[in-house]
Amino acid sequence: MTSLTSESVESADLAAYCLMLGDDALIMSHRLQEWCARAPEIEEEVALANIALDLLGQARLLLTRAGEAEGAGRDEDRLAFFREAAEFRNVRFTETTGDFAVTMTGLLVFATWRLAVFGGLTRSRDAGLAAVAKKAVKELAYHRDHAAQWVVRLGDGTDVSHRRAQLAWDSALGDAAELLHAHPVELRMAAAGIGVDPATARPELEQVLAQVAAAATLRHRPLPEPPRGGTGRYGEHSAAMPALLGELQSVARAHPEATW
Repeated sequence: MTSLTSESVESADLAAYCLMLGDDALIMSHRLQEWCARAPEIEEEVALANIALDLLGQARLLLTRAGEAEGAGRDEDRLAFFREAAEFRNVRFTETTGDFAVTMTGLLVFATWRLAVFGGLTRSRDAGLAAVAKKAVKELAYHRDHAAQWVVRLGDGTDVSHRRAQLAWDSALGDAAELLHAHPVELRMAAAGIGVDPATARPELEQVLAQVAAAATLRHRPLPEPPRGGTGRYGEHSAAMPALLGELQSVARAHPEATW
């Protein structure tokens, strides 16, 4: 693991790192927004909308920080609305879509992992990142607990809900290994005391998932080892990403001079 040797390298890595964390929140937020008017209960529509807004707020702060560190004059709007899919650095896990069980299981895994990472970020040497993390951990704890309650409700419910919850659980566990892959930028940021190695989130993630699976009467297995590469952190996304961005960016691209 190499340490940072110059301010210019650190600034470039900081921009890339904030972009990764910001893109994660932006894409996950968009997926949750898709449940507006589709959730099983009106109260759940409000809850998911609020969780999506929390993540959107995190994305705005992190993309703004990325633009500042980058020094290329790009603000949060330019980064969110005017990049192509290959330029995004979110984990592919956030691009997943499916039924309500898939959404809740995915939110549980994502929020638990992100909470562990952001808990470490509260001690970041970068004051901006630390401030974002200190606010975000409170939000993420709620996201995790809300999703966990739904997973238990679905898993320990009817035969149909249990079957669909188990399918969602098995799929999420297979995809979750990507979350623990450490990109070289993440390793350099961790070595500099600015970022967090995502692999360090494994114990907390494993513990929470095992507890929820037991309460939900779901078959559980340990998370697989993370892939060596080829993840969303390198701009390699799922087939769903272009359509997702097409919807997310459509208004901004249709009116590029508008102020949002």
